[in-house]
Amino acid sequence: MRDDSASRTADRVAERRAAHQVLDAPRVFDDPLALRVIRPEVARLIRENPKAFDTVFDRQLRAFVSVRSRIAEDALRDAYARGVRQYVVLGAGFDTFAYRNPFADLRVWEVDHPATQAEKRRRVDAANLAVSSTLRYVAADLARVPLGPTLVDAGIDRSQPVFVSWLGVAMYLEREDIRNTLRTIGSMAPGSSVVFDYAIPPEALNVVARFFYRRVLARVASIGEPFRTFFDGAAAEAELRAAGFSSVVVLAPADINVRYFPDDKRGVKVGPAGGVVIGGVRQ
Repeated sequence: MRDDSASRTADRVAERRAAHQVLDAPRVFDDPLALRVIRPEVARLIRENPKAFDTVFDRQLRAFVSVRSRIAEDALRDAYARGVRQYVVLGAGFDTFAYRNPFADLRVWEVDHPATQAEKRRRVDAANLAVSSTLRYVAADLARVPLGPTLVDAGIDRSQPVFVSWLGVAMYLEREDIRNTLRTIGSMAPGSSVVFDYAIPPEALNVVARFFYRRVLARVASIGEPFRTFFDGAAAEAELRAAGFSSVVVLAPADINVRYFPDDKRGVKVGPAGGVVIGGVRQ
């Protein structure tokens, strides 16, 4: 992405999460603020003409971006129940958890590229969303500055466990940058954990899925945000274990559909191109 402009894919993801609130029942992920942090003209279109966001591809995209947030927030609640009180949202984009945080003593750090974060903060102000004293914004380009010192400088207590959500980011990074981030999180205090998602290699898909997937890849590349790294589930698990995680749960697309979309009659299911991993550091 360009240094002087917010991420366009972050916008696209937020718009699909917002469309999920209007189009799908039952919802897999409830976000009452989703429509308030996207561009007003898009929010109006979703309300007035939601079918414009209801192609087969849109259904798969909004299913995936919504369910990965659900998985992350479910895992966060489990971590909170174990005593974790530090939550880092890496590549926060237009995520809204910090403005509907139900835990008064859970501190939240939103880490994102300065341009995207500046646009996020403008929208939060315009929507009159309450910004809790438990939230800290961290503007950082993690392609240029290391994660560990950045978090310490922002007030993270390295002696205490941290829960990290890292959604919609890894596929845009080089493999060594992904490994560095995972090693940093894996070296955090016992009880720390991470949820992140991965993109499956196009060649692993069937001919039809591969054709549509490559069109998506070409589209994101054309706006300056190309996918750089792909994993299958086994490779993603291997990366986490090499980074120091003692427990790893891989949710492949089929696993996600069985768990979260078992009875959907409208075809709102995740597609075959991405999965989610949950990793934990031994307590």
